[in-house]
Amino acid sequence: MPDTSPKSWLRRRVEQGLVHGLTHAYDTVKVNPHNFLIRLRAAYDLPVTSFQGMYTVEMTHLDDVAASIVRSSVKMAAVQGAGFGLGGMLTLVPDLGLLSAITMRMIQKLSLVYGFEFNTEDEMANLWIAAASAAGLDISRELLEKEVINRFIPRVIQRIAAQASGEVVEKWAGRVIPVASSLIGAGLNYYFVRTWGQRASAHFRQRHLEVRQRRASADALPEPATAAKLPSSSE
Repeated sequence: MPDTSPKSWLRRRVEQGLVHGLTHAYDTVKVNPHNFLIRLRAAYDLPVTSFQGMYTVEMTHLDDVAASIVRSSVKMAAVQGAGFGLGGMLTLVPDLGLLSAITMRMIQKLSLVYGFEFNTEDEMANLWIAAASAAGLDISRELLEKEVINRFIPRVIQRIAAQASGEVVEKWAGRVIPVASSLIGAGLNYYFVRTWGQRASAHFRQRHLEVRQRRASADALPEPATAAKLPSSSE
């Protein structure tokens, strides 16, 4: 027998809103890497000419940039949550659409800060694996090898939405009260984006360190010795 309790209804509404919002974000929301690099260099004094240069920047500097991006996204989400929160549950779905867009732009920016672009299908899939990690999910990398990208990403979105709806529904239940919904909306968006930002930062940071370690190991390998010239048969 299906669960018809208010919390079950709210969770389904949240999950549906997130699926719609994340799918729309996938289709329409994309950070322009070139423009973002220009802004990064100007705002944070990064001595790089491409995102591959991020692997030569001090880790503490990258971490500071990532933390600043998360803070900025959190503030934007909190303001947006306060505005839409005035409508209580009536504005839940549009609220989730904008929240998804803010969150996905944040994750894209964090990906670029740690040196991971998303131009190819494989890179885009890795971006959504990071989004799943931000939602508290562990998406097996082997899953990607069995599916084409157009089937993989919708499945990841569905799992993210199911996970996130369960994570926040208890806190979001307060939005059924319009009087308090503005303050609650701001607080929930703050919690949502901050938590996902911290998880996404940790995910990209770990991958970044692994790439650095592989590069350092490759640079430390001795160059192959030149083979000695064999005497010709005429000598």
